[in-house]
Amino acid sequence: MARKNSLRDFQAYLAGRLSDAAQGQAGTSWLGIEIGGEGWLIDLADSGEIILAPQIAPVPLVQPWFAGMANVRGNLFAVSDFSAFLGTQPTPHNANARLLLIGVRHGSNAALLVPRMLGLKKPENFVPQADDENFPDWGKQRFSDSEDRLWRKLAVRELLADRTFMNIGI
Repeated sequence: MARKNSLRDFQAYLAGRLSDAAQGQAGTSWLGIEIGGEGWLIDLADSGEIILAPQIAPVPLVQPWFAGMANVRGNLFAVSDFSAFLGTQPTPHNANARLLLIGVRHGSNAALLVPRMLGLKKPENFVPQADDENFPDWGKQRFSDSEDRLWRKLAVRELLADRTFMNIGI
């Protein structure tokens, strides 16, 4: 019983943080995810809701990184496997996989399937590094942490405007 209460408390805490970020406190926290061994940071305000990966209905004649459509409380979301989109191993459908509803704030029902969440990160714990000019605008910004691990920052608005990302058809 104590474990259920603890999980409820954590979910309430995380929902409160997401709500605060959505109400204009953007930049106060980042969400960390891991893709192919590389750390990615997302502004908490842009991260949207995080849920366990639901059943995803496949869609024919699409890019291999487009996972399909997912029904989240009666709303359909276009799900892209972010790992596969980046050219790494596709996200395994296991207990660690999460669906990150990134598009709602930007007027799009887009979601990213990610293999692993790393939790909330404080921006003040990161040092800006030189941008990676060989990477698209949505992922060129880089930071390092106190352990000299390199992280990329995902610019959600730019990702949703990227023609490659939005063109799922083959």
